[in-house]
Amino acid sequence: MKPLTIAQTAWCMYSIVFRVNAFTATFPNVLSVTSTVTRYSTILPAETNLFFADAITDNAPSISNTESTPKASTNQNDVSQKSRTLGSQENLMLPRQYGPKLAKGESPFPSMAHVSAYILSSTPSVEALSQAIEIAMDTHPLLRCHVEGDGEPDERIDIMQMVRKGDPNPCRFVSPAVRTFSSQDVLRVVDVSGNDAEALEKSWKTNFISDLDDGSWYEKCSTGPLWKLTLHRPGKEGPCALVFSSNHAISDQGSVNVLVNQILADVNAIEESGSVKNKAKQQEMPVAVEDSVLGLNNRWTDVQTGGISLGTIKYVLDKAGEGFRSPVILPDSEGSGNSILGAITTIMGKSAGGESEGSLERKSTLQFRSLSKETTTAFLEACRANGVTVTNALIAAMALTSSDFIDGGDDKPGKSRNYKILQSLDMRRFGAQLDKCDTVACMAGSNDLMFGPLEDRSGKSFRSSPESSDSQKLFWDLAREARDQTKRFFESNGPVQAVRVFDFAMSISDMNNLVDLTAKSKDSQGRAYSAGISNNGVYERQKAVRRESSEDRESIAVKHGKYEVKDIYYGTPHSRSGCLYQASTITVDGSMKLTFHPASPIVSEDANAEFADAFVEVLEKIASTKVLSLSEKGNFLSKLNIPEGTLTLAAAGLGLVSVATHAGAWSEFFNNLATMQANVADPKDFWDAFNFWIFFAVGHPLLQPILWISDVLHGSPGPLVFDLVPASFLMANILFVGATALSKDFRNALNVAALSAFLTYVGAGLDGQAGLGDFNLQMNDSYNGQIVKGCPAYEDVRQPSMDGFDLEKYQGKWYEQKFHDWTQFKEVYDTTLDIKLTSDKKGWVDDFGVAGPAPDSAKLSWDKSPVANGAHYFMFGRVDENDPPGILREKGFGVEFPNYIVDVKKDPQTGEYTEAIQFQCLERGGVRVFEGINFMSRNPIMTDEEMRAMHQRAKNAGMYPYGASEDQMHTVARRGVEDPKIDNNWQQMWHAIGVDKLLELLAESIEDGGR
Repeated sequence: MKPLTIAQTAWCMYSIVFRVNAFTATFPNVLSVTSTVTRYSTILPAETNLFFADAITDNAPSISNTESTPKASTNQNDVSQKSRTLGSQENLMLPRQYGPKLAKGESPFPSMAHVSAYILSSTPSVEALSQAIEIAMDTHPLLRCHVEGDGEPDERIDIMQMVRKGDPNPCRFVSPAVRTFSSQDVLRVVDVSGNDAEALEKSWKTNFISDLDDGSWYEKCSTGPLWKLTLHRPGKEGPCALVFSSNHAISDQGSVNVLVNQILADVNAIEESGSVKNKAKQQEMPVAVEDSVLGLNNRWTDVQTGGISLGTIKYVLDKAGEGFRSPVILPDSEGSGNSILGAITTIMGKSAGGESEGSLERKSTLQFRSLSKETTTAFLEACRANGVTVTNALIAAMALTSSDFIDGGDDKPGKSRNYKILQSLDMRRFGAQLDKCDTVACMAGSNDLMFGPLEDRSGKSFRSSPESSDSQKLFWDLAREARDQTKRFFESNGPVQAVRVFDFAMSISDMNNLVDLTAKSKDSQGRAYSAGISNNGVYERQKAVRRESSEDRESIAVKHGKYEVKDIYYGTPHSRSGCLYQASTITVDGSMKLTFHPASPIVSEDANAEFADAFVEVLEKIASTKVLSLSEKGNFLSKLNIPEGTLTLAAAGLGLVSVATHAGAWSEFFNNLATMQANVADPKDFWDAFNFWIFFAVGHPLLQPILWISDVLHGSPGPLVFDLVPASFLMANILFVGATALSKDFRNALNVAALSAFLTYVGAGLDGQAGLGDFNLQMNDSYNGQIVKGCPAYEDVRQPSMDGFDLEKYQGKWYEQKFHDWTQFKEVYDTTLDIKLTSDKKGWVDDFGVAGPAPDSAKLSWDKSPVANGAHYFMFGRVDENDPPGILREKGFGVEFPNYIVDVKKDPQTGEYTEAIQFQCLERGGVRVFEGINFMSRNPIMTDEEMRAMHQRAKNAGMYPYGASEDQMHTVARRGVEDPKIDNNWQQMWHAIGVDKLLELLAESIEDGGR
């Protein structure tokens, strides 16, 4: 799925404004944000799919010198009619049209093409090829389909007439039970003049560039077919070329590889035995990429705002933020391509900078290159030695080569720029992964990568001295940056969010019109990216079609009888919109094949040839330069003769022992969790409660290393840098970072140790060994050897002092003296609660004041903290008229639970409340997930006698089994009431950078939001 450009991201935000009323009328939860589960995807060495450009130009000249193909047999297997609604990506490529422009008599938007050329060692007979094509049509529904429906909405509801409402007649793929066309409608034969390889190459290349810029597929969509296959033959023997061309809505390179491999295998079988004995299994209608990634019935039209999560919002904001880095998208000779201003202009319904008269004249310019098997192998080995994939290295080469041409021929020494590279992805690998690439379909997707600033002509500098340490560092740092950005994208669930956001944008707005406006823009000339790279991986490692007599799918074969695939080249058009520079690669029989297909005249034919040569030279230099692998370079651990993996094994061993000490507590925890899940009717209730537990279970152990590092920082000897940080601490950090960077074993051991420490700390919380006051994590924990299950009723703990309770008198400031509550931290001090009712008496607000860390928790650094002088947080709840007086409903982190006021002590003179005991308890499925107990007073200091009396009242209330005994509660630390405000260099720094103001604004915004 294609990432949104800056204009498209802004358009999403604009569209929301005009749809929000319609959404809220139908879906009351429009503003709710659901949680998202991060899906970790394996980073594989080859992305088997290609990026699709935003549109393509008008028809190119047709190929002459063709002969009519003989009518093939129309005998078909029993194929049932199949149909489904197009997905958003398919609607972009088809493309779905824009009614207001058609009503004005303007030309329809052109389709997006996909072209692949397969150079074969031998020429098949037309008869055998025709039969194989018809078998393929019966196998793959999209090869025999047409499109029904115009995709027009019920209405467009914004002033720009681009925000859609309703979809009464969506575009649909329809694959009839009886084919309405045969091989005669898709197969063309070109008899090449001349018998040499040069004549054959010229013929298929002419076909390739013509079909790449052929936008007329839309005119055929209502009848089909949406693809064709052209055979170029110098004679009836010897080498030939097959050129597959289609509307990109039905195919991508991975699935076309499956198709062509099937056709070649079937041709060979037909010519050898007269028929195909082991036919391909008939396939179902493929799902759309949205269904494959999000799961069935999870498109925007199905779930609306229910699919939006915090991850979705973050993805949109990240896309918007990319524009502020101003990546270069045009050579200096072609203009500036101001993306921010252009985005604003575009969402207003105009082309940025006005419409370019030459936009429809742009055509693809093509160059084809090949790396030898030896060079390809050496290049792969260099990538492995440096811990990156081939795709990562291709991206690095693309960024370097782009820097050589971006100045438009006018050398600007010292000039640096940012680059935005589009990396193609196979979306089959992400999310629900429903599509298995066993039929022809399009699952194309991509990811944006940002690099820079990179000096102009960095690629030239690299090629002139590839063996220098600076050149090696430059290239491999770029490759590793590509690897790391890709990994972050995968681990943040980026592919799923990209699909969801694009589906949203296409569903509620006329994105195709936005694409058209961008394509015609004088400012951007349809460019959205500095460059793009598509790596389809290794041809013969991909899976072939499933056959009737085989349970498993075999791998694609380079050779079927006398038919050997010698070369493959493929591409999609960037002539109207897309990347400034673009390359598509695939490896066949050990040799990498490269297609360079940018748009002319933005990139001239000569410039593209020079770019292709420079790019290939970068790869050759990498392949021919001796590069030490990480193990060859060595590190300080290897020099100490410590065998690789020793530290990791040691850390793992110690970690297992440490975690095992709490094995019983972990077992009890999982049993309680299973009981809760089994007894809760609504899964949401279970997950809300469990997520509440997880949030605080994770928070406590994460705080410990922060406090430790803080004390190490302020306890380090030596002079201070800027009167703040000891120089020795900075040096120690440099050494630590160096050790981490140089030794993989050290990094792994550190990660294992950190994970073990984390699990051990949580295990101690489950075992009751990490502080019963603030980290007693066990569900349904025990007291005096007896398991105490669930939560008590209010009547079971309510004390006589609550008779005649007046909630208004309960308002005001309270000083927390003790707590048993894992939502609080023992490391804070001076805790206060300022409780106020809302004006309608139906709600309440708790201004929760804390300072931290406490002096005893961080003896050397407590007074350096940004919250050493306190901070305020707000909790909110409601007063339920059905509850007896003394119960407040508290809500936070997705759960609501009762807050029992169990006991109050009154001033004998005034009747005001001077002390109080609160008890919160959360139960799900008979399992107590959380209990919180607070001892509070109107005075900051309580005597030991007063505290013992409060414990006795809690015991009388039956609260000891829930954590109210002296050994189960934490005493809140307090500074003297008269102690001055903390003031030192660190506090002055926090004030200078506005941290105190930021905390105030945060507190105010939370309070306002809660009200």
